[in-house]
Amino acid sequence: MASVTFSDASAETRRAPQEVTAGHRHLTDDEIGILRSNGNRNADDTWQNVWVRTGEGAFDARRIVGCEIRGFLVVGRLVPATVQFHDLVLETGLYHSYLEDVVTGDDVVVRNVAYLSNYRLANRVMLFNVQEMSCTNHAKFGNGILKAGESESSRIWIGVGNENDARAVLPFEQMIPADAFLWSRYREDPLLLSRFVAMTEYGQGKTLDTYGVVEDDAVIKNSTLLKDAKIGRNAYIKGAFKLKNITILSSPDEVSQIGEGVELVNGIVGYGSRIFYQAVAVRFVIGRNCQLKYGARLLNSVLGDNSTVSCCEILNNLIFPFHEQHHNSSFLIASTIGGQSNIASNATIGSNHNSRSPDGEMIAGRGFWPGLCSDFKYNSRFASFVLVAKGSYQHELNVEYPFSLVATNGVNQPVSIIPGYWFMYNMYAIARNKSKFQKRDRRAVKVQRIETDPFAPDTMQEVLAAIRRIVELTGRYLKAQGDTTALAAVTDDALFQAAKDFLHQNPDAQFVLEDARCQKKYGALIYKPVRGYRAYRKILKYFAAATLVEYCALRHIPVLTQAELERIRALPLYTAWMNVGGQIMSEAQVDELLEHIRSGAIYTWEQAHAFYEESSCLYPTYKTTYALYLLEQLYSRPLSAFTAEIYEDILADVTAINDEMYASALASREKDYDDYFRSITFRNKAEQEAVVGSIEHNDFLQELKPQIEAFDSDLQRLFVGLH
Repeated sequence: MASVTFSDASAETRRAPQEVTAGHRHLTDDEIGILRSNGNRNADDTWQNVWVRTGEGAFDARRIVGCEIRGFLVVGRLVPATVQFHDLVLETGLYHSYLEDVVTGDDVVVRNVAYLSNYRLANRVMLFNVQEMSCTNHAKFGNGILKAGESESSRIWIGVGNENDARAVLPFEQMIPADAFLWSRYREDPLLLSRFVAMTEYGQGKTLDTYGVVEDDAVIKNSTLLKDAKIGRNAYIKGAFKLKNITILSSPDEVSQIGEGVELVNGIVGYGSRIFYQAVAVRFVIGRNCQLKYGARLLNSVLGDNSTVSCCEILNNLIFPFHEQHHNSSFLIASTIGGQSNIASNATIGSNHNSRSPDGEMIAGRGFWPGLCSDFKYNSRFASFVLVAKGSYQHELNVEYPFSLVATNGVNQPVSIIPGYWFMYNMYAIARNKSKFQKRDRRAVKVQRIETDPFAPDTMQEVLAAIRRIVELTGRYLKAQGDTTALAAVTDDALFQAAKDFLHQNPDAQFVLEDARCQKKYGALIYKPVRGYRAYRKILKYFAAATLVEYCALRHIPVLTQAELERIRALPLYTAWMNVGGQIMSEAQVDELLEHIRSGAIYTWEQAHAFYEESSCLYPTYKTTYALYLLEQLYSRPLSAFTAEIYEDILADVTAINDEMYASALASREKDYDDYFRSITFRNKAEQEAVVGSIEHNDFLQELKPQIEAFDSDLQRLFVGLH
C-alpha cells in the first residue's frame, strides 16, 4: 500500500556531492526568473539546489522548460545545439520532466521523462519519452554483491547447470563462461567457493550512496521503466518495457541495443549485444556480441559470446560461445553446453527427469547438435561434435564417441552410434567449422581465446579414448565369435593387441559392436567400428601434423629436425585437457589456477582472466608437445624409434585426409545444387542459380582450396629433416 508523507517546508534541501559541483555555480537572479517564466517548479524556493556550468555562455536558462526539480540538479554545458541519432533530432536541454538528484554532462537532452531520480548522465545523452528512470541508493546493477546492512538472502544468484541451484554462481560485469564453469563445477570445495564470492565483491563499495549512470552518447527513448540500471557508452534503448537491476555494457566499437517490449531483470548484458522484440531475461549474464530476440526467454543462465537465441526458452543453463537456438517450440533446461552448438526446433531438452525433484542435468561438449523434436532423459553426457538424430530418447545417454551420429531405435532398444560419422559423411561441415565461427566472432575486445578448430586437444583427447574403447569392444566381440587369436590371449593387454591387429588387418570387416555404457539398461550398437577406428586414427595424425606445421610457422623454421623434436620434448607435456568456457586448457593449468585462488595469490577476477590469457599464449606450445605424444600413442613407440617408413605413413594419411577434405566438402556441397529434388521448385537452372547461387561462387570453397594447397606444400617438407 502506498504511504503519504506530508512536506515540511522547513526541511533542509539535500546537497549535491562536492565532486559533481566542481566547475559549477549557482543560478543568477535573472536565470531563476527565466526558469520560473518557462514553467519550471522547484521544491527549493531559493533555487540553491541547482548548479550550472561556469564559463561565459556555458548555460542558457531558456533550454530548461516545464520541469519539476527536487533534491539537487547539476547541469553541464547547455547552449543552443541539437543532438542527432539516426533520424531522431532533438534540441539540447531539459524539457517537461521530473528531475530529482540529477547530474548531467554536456549537450544533454532530457525530454518528456516523467520521473528521473538519482541519475548521472554523461555527455550527449538523449532521454526521450521515458516513463520512469530511477535508482535506489543500494542499487547493484545486476552484480551479485551486498550493500551495508543487507542480508545474505537478498543476494542475486544465477542457478546455472541444475534447477536445484546447487551450482549457482554470482553475476558480475566481467563474468565470462569460463568463470561460471569453474565456479559451477568444483562444488565440493567450500574454501574455493568462498574465494569466488570474495573475488566478486572485491573493490565493490558497500555504502548506500549508489546512483544510476548513463554514459556518453547513449540514447534511451520511448521506454517504460528503467530502475537501478547502468547504461554504457553509445547504448541504444528503444521501446524497452522494463530494465531493472541491470548493467548494459556498451562502447563505440561494440554498441549494445535493447529494443521493443524487452524485459531485463537482475543481469548483465555484454558489449555489442542486441536484444529485441519482447525478449525476456531474468537472472542472467549475456556475453559479447549476442542476440536475444523474438520472444526468447533467458532465465537463470549464462550465455557465451557470439551466441544467438530467438523464439525459445533457456532455463538454468551455462552455455559456452557460439551457441545457436531458434524456433518457437524449442527449450533447453539444466545443461552445460560446450559451445559451437545448434539446438533444433522442438528439441525439448531437459523435459523429463528421473528423480522426485528437478535436479537432473546434462553436459555436452563442443558442437552439440540435437535434431528436430529430440528429448533426453537426465542425467546425460555427450562428447564433442555429437549429432543426434530426431527422436525421443527414453533412457540416460553417455555418448563417449566424438564426431558421431546417434539415433534411436525406439523404446527399450539400444541406440545406434556411428563413430566418426562427420569424417565419413559430413566433411564439409568439419572443414567449414573453424572459419565459420571465426567470421562470426565480432568481439572488438577478445577477453578469452575461443578455440574454433574441431581438431584441438580437447576433441583429440576424446578421439584417443574412443579408439581405445573400440579396440576394447572389438576384443570382446572377437572372443565371443571364437576368434582363435583372441581366445589365445591370456591377458587383457594381449587381447587388446589382438583386437588392434585385427582392426588394422581387416579394413573391410563388417560387424556391429555393443557398448553397454552408452545408454542405461539397453546400451548402444556401434556401427561401422572399423571405419570409425581408421577415421579416428587418421584424424589424430592430421591434428598432429597440422599442429607441427603451425609450430614450424611460429618458429620460422622450414622443417622439423631431430634437434627441434628434442627441444619440443623438453617442454611440459599435458595429456588431460578441458574446455573452459570455450578456451582449451590443460587440467594441470586449471588446477594451478584454482590453487592460486584458494591460497589468495589470485584474489580478483581480472587476475583470473590474466591467467587465462597467459595460458592461451602457452597453448600453441603445449599443443605441440601433445601432438608428439599422440603420434607415440598411435605407433606404440617413442619418437626416437620412429623410422622413415613411419613418417612416410603419417605423411600419406595426412595428405589423403587433406585432399579428401576438399573433395568431400565439394561433393557435399554439390549435392545441394545437383540433387533432382533440390531443383523441382525452379523453372530452370538460371532461376535456381539466381536463388541459391552456384558451386563456382561458393565463398567457403573458394577460400578452402588455396588453404588446402598451402597446407599440402608445407606438409610435404615437414619431415624431410628427420629421414
